[in-house]
Amino acid sequence: MKVIRSIFQMQEERIEIKKKNLSIGFVPTMGYLHEGHLSLIKKSKEENDITIVSIFVNPTQFGPSEDFNKYPRDEKRDLQKCEENSCDIVFLPEKNEMYPQYFFTFVEVEKLGEKLCGKSRPTHFRGVTTVLTKLFHIIRPDRAYFGQKDAQQLLIVKKMVEDLNMEIEIIGCPIIREEDGLAISSRNVYLKENERKDAILLYQSLKQAEELIKKGEKDPLRIKEEMKKTVLSGKNNQIDYIEFVDTKTLDPVSKIKGETLIAIAVKTGTTRLIDNIIVKE
Repeated sequence: MKVIRSIFQMQEERIEIKKKNLSIGFVPTMGYLHEGHLSLIKKSKEENDITIVSIFVNPTQFGPSEDFNKYPRDEKRDLQKCEENSCDIVFLPEKNEMYPQYFFTFVEVEKLGEKLCGKSRPTHFRGVTTVLTKLFHIIRPDRAYFGQKDAQQLLIVKKMVEDLNMEIEIIGCPIIREEDGLAISSRNVYLKENERKDAILLYQSLKQAEELIKKGEKDPLRIKEEMKKTVLSGKNNQIDYIEFVDTKTLDPVSKIKGETLIAIAVKTGTTRLIDNIIVKE
């Protein structure tokens, strides 16, 4: 496994790979790798000749009051997990390498980035799409892998790639969960023991919604009220949003029909958690 820290060296390596007509699968991460990330690596290994993982805690996707400085980092552990999972290359650029002095260019997907998480994190997706554009240009993968847990991000990245004619296939992979249903996230390490119990209520409320829809309820407002009761039964939970939206536009739906994304964001203690399910009628 090669560990590369410079953009120039990564580009040189990519040129050599392409000379051999080998396909590249790419898994972009912010490190502190967990089973969700590893499932993406496994999928990339199955579908490509070479798998490249990037580890970069991207400052431009954090707001001024968010957790950039305390975001969990463990390079040694991450590299070990990459090696154990047969990654070919780990790209580990420094902040100044990715964002040198006088960096002025940003990429933004309008409308889609303004909804759901974009309401409370208005600069977040601009940071995501900017860093991914840079990484896609540096690595030039054939396929890139993202988890469905960040459903809004997945849709935005697909739209960016389509609109900018990037020759990359974006592949969404299923949410990986703990045994109790909590969606695996690097931020779960912030949760105290009592908060961890309340965090489970996010997924329980989503399953509750799914069950109500199966029983014939089609009114999102009624379902949302039941979900709120479940989530707020945890005294550490504060709801950012519960939304029922179209899976292509993220526009709110007034009735459950076709494919609907049910997305939830909650602050459990000081930790912001997200989760979602897609229901089909």
